[in-house]
Amino acid sequence: MQSASDLEASTLPGALRRAAELWPDRIAWIFDLREGPEPEASATLTFSDVARGVDRLARHLRSRGVRAGDRVALLLHNRPEVPLLWLALARLGATAVPLNTKLRHDDAGWILAKSHSVAVITTPELGDQVAPLTIPVIDVADLASPPVDEDPLPDVHDPDDIVNVQFTSGTTGHPKGCLLSHHYWLHLATSLVTGFPRLQPEDRLLTAQAMSYMDPQWNIAASLVSGASVVVLDGFHPATLWDRLREHEATYFYCVASMPSMLLTTDPSPRDHDHRVRVIQCSAIPPARHADLEQRWGAPWFEVFGMTETGGDIHVTDVEHDALVGSGSIGVAKPGREVRIVDTNDVDVPANTVGELVMRGPGMMSGYDDEAQATAHIFRGGWLHTGDLARGDESGIITLVGRLKEVVRRAGENIAAREVEDTLLAHPDVRMAAVVAEPDELRGEEVKAYLVLTDSRDAEAAAAVLGDFCGDRIARFKVPRFWEVRDDLPRTPSERVAKSLLVPGRTWDALAGSWRP
Repeated sequence: MQSASDLEASTLPGALRRAAELWPDRIAWIFDLREGPEPEASATLTFSDVARGVDRLARHLRSRGVRAGDRVALLLHNRPEVPLLWLALARLGATAVPLNTKLRHDDAGWILAKSHSVAVITTPELGDQVAPLTIPVIDVADLASPPVDEDPLPDVHDPDDIVNVQFTSGTTGHPKGCLLSHHYWLHLATSLVTGFPRLQPEDRLLTAQAMSYMDPQWNIAASLVSGASVVVLDGFHPATLWDRLREHEATYFYCVASMPSMLLTTDPSPRDHDHRVRVIQCSAIPPARHADLEQRWGAPWFEVFGMTETGGDIHVTDVEHDALVGSGSIGVAKPGREVRIVDTNDVDVPANTVGELVMRGPGMMSGYDDEAQATAHIFRGGWLHTGDLARGDESGIITLVGRLKEVVRRAGENIAAREVEDTLLAHPDVRMAAVVAEPDELRGEEVKAYLVLTDSRDAEAAAAVLGDFCGDRIARFKVPRFWEVRDDLPRTPSERVAKSLLVPGRTWDALAGSWRP
């Protein structure tokens, strides 16, 4: 296992230079895009290919006027140019602003204006989404030719230079731009090498999320630090994911939110245990499905907690794994990360008492872009306040309970939405669940459940079964009164339910025994 002192690079360009020197002919990235909108962009690159590609794109960008300190937006489907451009901008001392390809001109325009981007790199197809905006548009195809600019590129960068303005998912309002530095990315990547899961050059990581999201980016950073290869898919396809894991001989996979439940809806196969995966890390493993996931594919699943603002913070390792399967616990703080659970006055609460999770330590964001008040608020008292409700036991093992802003206050009782969601997801007929507060004149708020089911029953029929199911497992006052069944739920790029986008529809009121339009 490599030590932190062996991983000497302090910037992403430095990490790339080191990787190209140590493993020039080793495969760095495989882009398997056969199921996506741009299958022709599939490619395999060695570390030396990556280094040459980054230098080529950096010269192209410089010839187009991109300078240190500039922000350049990337509006692209998954393809090799995305991480190449990310690293090329860092090579110039410029900053990438990744954009979700599902954005349209209003929400994309808001981010472009908020971030003060000087240009957007895209394709003609996606460029239509920003065409009404007054910002220079660069066609990524125009960057494929050899650059005219052959002057030396800058070699000296500050680890605190900003590499990304990485916008949060915006589940509760306008997204905020997190300022992420070289130090942020390399601290996160190095922690995956020096600590669990102890990535090695022989490992092969697979990522199935949009590269506008942070997870594929830290996979790329981890490959530069460890020498491991990364397989990038065009997106998450539950029916074929394990085929790709087998085909590419992946040893590591990270997933999040609804992905585990969606994988379990696929048909079992005699080849389910035929793979090389040694570690699956996941944020928000459904506790009731944890054992099923491990039995189905014969690979261990490890809970991990992190935020765009903080990187990686708390995890279950191979030491704690067996005792925590199905517990819902997120494990222990990673080395170097201090964690506390506090009350509303930021005073530590006793063990096994619910409070807000706060953290501090190296490798966090430098702040929110152009939002000094929000930055000061989240870092108040020198600790980053996560907004997550949690409890910790005497040994330091932490369990999330819910979000401060996702609590239903019903007749004086506080009900964590996550607790009700976890209970609903324990039923085999529930594919997805989102619990929200519904205003109520008598009780202040009532519990409402949005569901995606495995069958075609309506909300009335679902409530009859799931109401009793929940009532046997949680307090009756926590059981949803209002029920709505959907074909799907709106999701963020990280596959979390975007509750702010849930517009009420035809709802079953279990208390009144009637439908609400």
